[in-house]
Amino acid sequence: MELKKKLADTLKEYLFISAGVELVVIGVYFFKFPNNFSIGGVTGLAILLSSLMGPKISTSTIVFIINMILLGVGYLVIGKSFGNKTAYGSILMSASLSLLQALIPMKAPLTDEPMLELAFAVLLPAVGAAMLFNIGASTGGTDVIAMILKKHTSTDIGRSLFLSDLILTLASFLIFDIKTGLLSSLGLLIKSTMVDTIIENLNLHKYLTIICENPKPISDFILNNLHRSATISDATGAFSNQEKKIIFTVMNRSQAVQLRRFIKDTEPDAFILITNTSEIIGRGFRA
Repeated sequence: MELKKKLADTLKEYLFISAGVELVVIGVYFFKFPNNFSIGGVTGLAILLSSLMGPKISTSTIVFIINMILLGVGYLVIGKSFGNKTAYGSILMSASLSLLQALIPMKAPLTDEPMLELAFAVLLPAVGAAMLFNIGASTGGTDVIAMILKKHTSTDIGRSLFLSDLILTLASFLIFDIKTGLLSSLGLLIKSTMVDTIIENLNLHKYLTIICENPKPISDFILNNLHRSATISDATGAFSNQEKKIIFTVMNRSQAVQLRRFIKDTEPDAFILITNTSEIIGRGFRA
């Protein structure tokens, strides 16, 4: 039974990774490649190299080659801890781009609205990358370089990767035109903040502090109906000088709404403080 549950969880996890990778692929192939948006990373480098090499080798092929090289380097340098999720994400992304190139060749942008295309070129990969990072996976590429640097140097990884992305973006001014360079720069600025914002929203929970006189009905509802836990402590009201109880609990947004309704009906005099939180570490949340 335990093995069956483990297999089901693994399958669910890899389906989630596949969905995240395909969102990245759609944004990159249909919106980033045709417009030559060089917003850093392996795909940004591939766009620049493809332009320099001409039509002999496609952008998708360059992405595949670079990802496979980095994948091999990752296993050689980092070893077994490199991670099967990153390897799977890297291979799936490269294969998906190559398959789309064979089935749906893109010779021009989908629309004549570059700002609209930039929005999708940034948004779709950002959502996909956030889904992957949230469960400890990635599409490989520059993430492999980050893992190698993290293991063997004391380099500030975030700053190093941002600088490398910035250099690739600035190179688009020289290889393409000013319009493409400006749009790529705008895309990099949006990308640098969007992934963290999306991850925070994916993990958003409600932290509730409930001050009441009778905690039993509320704690029973949290345990039995919402299947969450809580911590109860003693307190004394400063104004009333009466004995109180404080309940501390964390849950998702829909559960918080149910709990608020229940408290309103059973303990209308309870005092409730609700705070948004996206960093919860412990059993039932993030390991």
